[in-house]
Amino acid sequence: MFKPLSISLAIAAAFPQFAFADEPARVVVTGSNIRVSEKEGASAVQVISAKEIAASGKSSIADVLRSISANSGNSYNEQYTGSFSAGTAGLALRGLGQQNTLILVNGKRVSPYATAQDMKEVFVDLNSLPMAAVQRIEILKDGASSVYGSDAVAGVVNIILYKEFKGTEISVKGGASTQGTGQTDQSAALQTGFGSLAEDGYSVVFSVDAQHRSKLQQSDVEWMRGSDWHGNTNGSLAWVPTNYYGTDATKLLGGQQGPLQLKPYGDISAGKTGLVQAYNPAEYRTLIPGVSRVHSSLRGTLRLNDDTEAYAELLYGHSRADQTFAAPLTVGSSLRAWNSKLQRLDTISVALPVGHPNNPGATPLPINATLFDLGPRLKQDKVDFYRVLTGLKGTLAGWEYDASVGRSASKLEETVQNFVNRYEFEKVLADGSYNFADQSKNSEAVRQRLRLSTLRPAESKLTTVDVSASRDLFALPAGPLGFAVGGQWRREEMNSDTSTAVLSGTELRPAINIIKGTRDVSALFAEFNAPIVKDLSVNLAGRADHYSDFGSAFSPKASVRYQAAQWLLLRGTASRGFRAPSLPEITNSSSVSYGSLIDPKDPITPNQPRGVTNITRANDQLRPERSNNLNLGLVISPSSDSSIGLDYYRIKTRGVIGTDSADTIIANEARFPNKIARDGEGRINTLYLQYANQGDREASGIDLDLRHNLDFKQWGKLALTAQLSKVLKFSAPLSEGEPLTNGAGTNYFGSIPKWRGTTSATWDIGSWTSTLTWNYADGYEQTTRAGERVAPVATFDANVAWKVTPAATVSLVVQNLTDKRPSWDSSTSFFDFTQGDPRGRFASVKLNYKF
Repeated sequence: MFKPLSISLAIAAAFPQFAFADEPARVVVTGSNIRVSEKEGASAVQVISAKEIAASGKSSIADVLRSISANSGNSYNEQYTGSFSAGTAGLALRGLGQQNTLILVNGKRVSPYATAQDMKEVFVDLNSLPMAAVQRIEILKDGASSVYGSDAVAGVVNIILYKEFKGTEISVKGGASTQGTGQTDQSAALQTGFGSLAEDGYSVVFSVDAQHRSKLQQSDVEWMRGSDWHGNTNGSLAWVPTNYYGTDATKLLGGQQGPLQLKPYGDISAGKTGLVQAYNPAEYRTLIPGVSRVHSSLRGTLRLNDDTEAYAELLYGHSRADQTFAAPLTVGSSLRAWNSKLQRLDTISVALPVGHPNNPGATPLPINATLFDLGPRLKQDKVDFYRVLTGLKGTLAGWEYDASVGRSASKLEETVQNFVNRYEFEKVLADGSYNFADQSKNSEAVRQRLRLSTLRPAESKLTTVDVSASRDLFALPAGPLGFAVGGQWRREEMNSDTSTAVLSGTELRPAINIIKGTRDVSALFAEFNAPIVKDLSVNLAGRADHYSDFGSAFSPKASVRYQAAQWLLLRGTASRGFRAPSLPEITNSSSVSYGSLIDPKDPITPNQPRGVTNITRANDQLRPERSNNLNLGLVISPSSDSSIGLDYYRIKTRGVIGTDSADTIIANEARFPNKIARDGEGRINTLYLQYANQGDREASGIDLDLRHNLDFKQWGKLALTAQLSKVLKFSAPLSEGEPLTNGAGTNYFGSIPKWRGTTSATWDIGSWTSTLTWNYADGYEQTTRAGERVAPVATFDANVAWKVTPAATVSLVVQNLTDKRPSWDSSTSFFDFTQGDPRGRFASVKLNYKF
């Protein structure tokens, strides 16, 4: 496996040391281990500076990264409240899933989140990383498996923190919605540093930032609080029918209680007649959780001698997210509890026995009822994240080296309240002590017996050892031959458990995401950078990875950089990559989750999204996904103040791991008899899924990067930037064995708009700096409802900063200046949270002081 790299090492060792004088300053950029002098390399790298981050007015790393045009889709943030990873935020470059984008801090790995997103995506939680300490963010937009490993198929984000910082800087920020939602957001940050490596032989930088944001409920937003979407395509009254006998929602159980109101059945589900009792889900739906976060960063560097530096870093983050998880539990024919012995869900009877006060008949009577008097189900997620890293770097025998050891972890404690105790429910159902028809008559003692609070723990750990070295081997006619070599060992551990109440079968309607796995990964890599002739260089790289659970893979990469003219750069890369099956996909893991689908055969709500249970199993026979990446581009620089970058990418992946989509299973129910289970009412209650290598996927598109600076002398300076991305193809099979379907401009594979863009104009004049940013997401076809197209959406952000004194700055920040609503998407009941934001206009004032 390591033979190609062993040959490279032997070649390197055979060359004596050479010195190269009078060279321009050279630096290492993301995507390579070799120092180069060129500003633009063979790979497209987008750099976001601390100044640009401040000008954007964004409050977190996640908000900054999610706004880039290469974020085509399938990136989740805290709006995904139904997730096992609530309160988190990840990034999926090119729409290829968060597990295919590698997040680094100072070029080194950090632990992924404590549990997986959507049961399978192992990802780094951007909300756990410090904001105040960021000097710049480098985004490598082509695959880099040859340099960094298997999770860099779609690209790499390298968050670079300050190595030196002199003085102290503090800031406070407070803001609120201007639309009467009541949501507020406050944050504060401190950064301080002392020492200089060049002058003092050491440097220390410390930062801390904190944020508190209040919760936003659907009922807080004026245009959403009624849950009435009749004015939209395929819209209806999205209320939930409940409290009825048997399978007929018009056979009312009791009268109006709690939030229940009588509604025409036809308003909720077209073609139905009669009246039903239903409730508005808006007050039970959290759009954005309330969060409290604290991040800190401490970095110290000590010069041991002229050739050696020792460094140590500590990152720590604590966050808490609070949300209304769901409405009070509804009990009916789909009520179930976990059977740990048989590893399945057992159906729990919800039939009123003869003699029950709510049963007027002489036979047991099935019911559907919502237990409103127990209160909404609530959830809190507390996460502690850290990374400790120490290492040495310097020069030795002509080699520049960097060696480090790191330990990182993410620990989750999730607590829930107002869930329901299965055994107490069975007792009160049998003895008639709980009144379903008039819950005001229930005693508080009975309610307390039924209420259940649980704790779900999860932890992810990462241990790393990294060693790399580089040098110039010898002089070629056009310049030095650069060489880098290195190795890595890491141990990945994930232990995501569930509560004892779930395992014992006590919790009704349990959610389970059990992941137990550990593996070791070892790698060797090498890289050559050769100037062939003046202005033409070739870079060759290769990486051999060995995974203890599935085997080995080799990832080569070749890139070319040609400075065709002073104003024209041509570049291209070709590489092979792979994604190892994640621990949730390949190890001892299973999950019980709840999603929504539209089932045309549903006898009660055939035209509305309805919740179902998904039971998903791991598969220890999975093979890794393997990819071929191609990137071609050019950069035109008409002047030192202007540049135009155009890049094409294509990523072909074989053996994509996934499960059949719910829409495909439902549309082909006869083909999948073992994947669908219906209850006594004929409604789908369970989908059975297992991970498999389903087929191929191809993603391709273009990126356009425009930059132009204008100097108006006494009228100040204007900086114009624009990044536009177009997805040409995003093709995958809808189910295993099916031909590829192009999902670009649709929501077949998550919403993938064909166009994403961000454009900004920054005007500096005197003591004022003003930035106006335009964010655009194209529309897309809604595939579950033929003929429906989700409209494009464009928003504007503004930031006006006034430098009151050389040390003090006051800023006014307005996000979504025109109060643009997210676009209607009937498949999600109102809008797709991966593309839209429900907060409306949000205004903040920020004070910054340096001393």
